[in-house]
Amino acid sequence: MDSLRLRLWSENDLELLHAANTPAMTAHLNGPETEEQVVERQTRYLRLVASGEARMFVIEDAAGASLGSIGYWRMGWRDEPALETGWFVRPEAQGRGVASKALALLIDDARAHRGGRRFLAAFPGVDNPASNSVCRRNGFALVGTFTEAFRGAELTVNEWVLDLTG
Repeated sequence: MDSLRLRLWSENDLELLHAANTPAMTAHLNGPETEEQVVERQTRYLRLVASGEARMFVIEDAAGASLGSIGYWRMGWRDEPALETGWFVRPEAQGRGVASKALALLIDDARAHRGGRRFLAAFPGVDNPASNSVCRRNGFALVGTFTEAFRGAELTVNEWVLDLTG
């Protein structure tokens, strides 16, 4: 997994959203989305990438196979403009450091495109040890936990933050 790369999201990447929309892949996100929501997510990714409001990527191996997705978008964090990141890795590529390596690449990209924003935040579920470990390994600080409504149910997440100026 040494030769991962991030490729900006394109019109041809809807299949990747379908691959991530299974009960197993969404267990830490209160379950799958409807087909309509998946198609809307694809449309939103394309719109946000085109406008520069977000940078959504496909994680690819050296052969160009898609292993997952990672990205970041503008948000407000503790009354300050910030960036939020999220990711997923296909089941067959999990456990090999793909998410951690992709996040390291993404941090470099976020530093280059942060637009004056100081912080990159991530909010993995408290019951998602793999994603919490990815944050820890990439230098994020755990600064809190909160619960909010997400996909029709409550979701308790850890609040991780990385200072992009450091």
